[in-house]
This record gives sequence, structure tokens and C-alpha cells, in this order.
Amino acid sequence: MQTNVAVGYAVTYIFGSLGPILMVTWVFPTLMKWDIRSEAIALEEKNSNGKRDLADGEFNAVTALVTRAFKVTNDDKLIGKTLAQLNQSSLAACIELIERDGKELSADKFTALKAGDLVVVTGRRNAVHELQSEAQSNEVALPESYEVIEENRQLIADNRKLIGRSLKEIKDSSNQRSFRGVYVTDYMRAGTSVAITQDLIVEKNDVIQLTGTAQDINRVEKYIGKRMGSATMTDFIVLGFGMVLGLLIGLISFKIAGIPVTIGSGAGCLISGLLVGWLRSRNPHVAQFPVGAANFIRDFGLAAFVGIVGLQAGPQAVDTIKEHGMSLLFLGMAVTIIPQIISFFFSYFVLKIKNPVEALGCVTGGRSANPAFAALMEKTGNATPVFSFTVTYAVANVLLTLWGPIIVGIITVNAGM
Repeated sequence: MQTNVAVGYAVTYIFGSLGPILMVTWVFPTLMKWDIRSEAIALEEKNSNGKRDLADGEFNAVTALVTRAFKVTNDDKLIGKTLAQLNQSSLAACIELIERDGKELSADKFTALKAGDLVVVTGRRNAVHELQSEAQSNEVALPESYEVIEENRQLIADNRKLIGRSLKEIKDSSNQRSFRGVYVTDYMRAGTSVAITQDLIVEKNDVIQLTGTAQDINRVEKYIGKRMGSATMTDFIVLGFGMVLGLLIGLISFKIAGIPVTIGSGAGCLISGLLVGWLRSRNPHVAQFPVGAANFIRDFGLAAFVGIVGLQAGPQAVDTIKEHGMSLLFLGMAVTIIPQIISFFFSYFVLKIKNPVEALGCVTGGRSANPAFAALMEKTGNATPVFSFTVTYAVANVLLTLWGPIIVGIITVNAGM
């Protein structure tokens, strides 16, 4: 029995890996007239609140942050107002520099503006425009010699006094600790960007990006929370525990109808990865890992897996085909193709999974087809197939493990009759 299993595995494995690749990257997209790359870009935009995934070499020429210079005139509404008053009115912009009589003014929050002052404002594009419209000031060219050095700093909201308060209340309190003021340029909750509004209520472990001079941000940092770790750092402790946990989960064995079932180290690490990823979305302090390194490990690991399997199965497959003919190969092709066709049309027309990327991800996950998943990821150019693949992959690993012994038992019983 073990010899027959090895022979069947060797003959059918090559097309068992190649078949799903062809089905999800060529057959199904051609049949349904799908452009997988375009569909993946659209899905990523939807999942990221309309933000487009830029290709290599592309950049957004419309910057989120701008710097503008305004001249205070005699009838300007800014006259007589202090820096504290002006910076308090705007959530996402602030006055960083004042020039009076041709010299940069050493200003504090009590400094009031006068006619003829040159005011330099930095902040998010819409906020700077609103500040200009409110003041009715005239914009002037910013001298090239001017430099406004600011810093973006991501802080994790873990101060109990902040939780449940609005973003405007926090910004006002922060400005009391700073001469010029700081402004909010990005806001993340559970890994997702959130629109910045005055009434946004802060929740624990939200990531708030403040922009301003280093001195000003230093004054308010302790009031907000801890600084976010560097994007180039790796949390080896949590990731190490995650891998150990995944291997331990893979060793768990249980019986269903008397049949021993185990999900294996691959699915165990997948489940552990989901847990660590969820933990990081809830607590950004932990499980830091550079995106570039993660992409390299994912792509290289899948490529190495496919290559090693080919090297191991290739020689055995050729010898077995010579000995047993092509019947085993054709049976393997049927077992590979027919379930994919059924699962694809069932998910698309019955379960109403209409998004092409998600539908194809379900097919690859349902087959536990890692090589096909790698090919689909290369075709999409982003990580949009991951979610649908992950869910179906975990279920398929358990069911495939369960049904293997059952089918062998059925065949053995029938052969005995």
C-alpha cells in the first residue's frame, strides 16, 4: 500500500502543482474575461479606502503636506491674534514661522500678528487652504532660502486620559505644551487609515501621526503615548514565539470517527501568523517586521518550495510513467481539474463570491495549492488574494487530512470484497 501511494504521488504531483497554476492564472481569467492585475488594484483601492497601489517608479505629485507663505495686510483678520489662538483653530495645520521687518521673529504662543508680517503655514493641504480662506490673507512666494524642518512621528495612544476624547480636544491640550503647535497628518486604527475629523474619538492603541518641529513634538509626546517603533526593526522575540507556537499547533493530533487528524506545521504556522497579525493590529507595539523583508521571505520561500518539490518528484515521476503508462497521470489530471471547476463555479454563482481575486484565492486555498497561490500573487502584484486563500487553506488542510485515510479505508474494504 505504501509503495502504491508513493508511486501515485510521484506521478500526479507535478500536474497537481502545475494544474492549479494554469487554472487560476490562465483558464479561469480567460473564460471569465478578467484582467487579474486590474481587478487586484481595484480590490486594494477598495480595501484601503480608495488609495491606489502605486507601481514601481510612480508617485503622487499632489502632496498631502504643503507649506505656504501669507502677507498680513491692514484689513487682515489675523491682526491681533496670538499664535496660540491661530494654532488652536486648525486641527491639521499650524503657523511655524513669522518674519517681521525682514527678520525671523523669535515667537512664542503669546506673540500677536501685526500688519506686514510674513507668516509661514505648514499642514495638510485642505487645512492650510481653510486657514487662508478664514484669514483672507494674500499668498506670497516663499523665499527659496527659507527652511522649515519638521518631523513626522507616529505615537501610540495609550494614555488613559486620552481614551474617549475627541481629536480636537487632544490637539488643543497638546498645543498648550508647545509654542508653535503640532498637527495631525495621519491616523491609523487596527492597521486601517481613518479620516481625520474634529470629532474623531480616540481609542486605545490608535496610531496618531503628529507633524511639527522635533522640539514641539517632544513636548507633547508623553501626553499622547509611546513612540511607534522603527519600520526597519524586527521583533524577534514575538516572531520567534509565533513560529514555535505554529509548530506546536501543527503537532496537535485529534481523532474524528476514530481517524487521527493533524493539520501539520505549515497550517499551524499559518494559524499562528494570523494570531500574531491580529495581535499587532490591536497592539502596534509588538511583532514589528519590515515589509521588504516579509515580501522577500514570502516570494523566495514559495519559489524554493516549488523548486525542491520538482527536484524530488521529477525523477520518480518519469520512471513511474515508463512502468505504468499514462493512466495514472490522466487520473491525476482529472482529480486536479474537476474539483477546481466545481469549486470555482460553486463559489462564484452559489456563494456569490463575485470578486475575481477572492474567487481565485478560494480555489487555490481549497486545493492547498501553495505554488498556485505564489503564481496568483505574482499575477495580482499585491497581497489581495491572501485573505480568501488563508481561510480556505486552513479548512482544506483539515479536510484533506481527514479524507485521505477515509478514502484509503474505502478502497481497502472494496478490494477485500
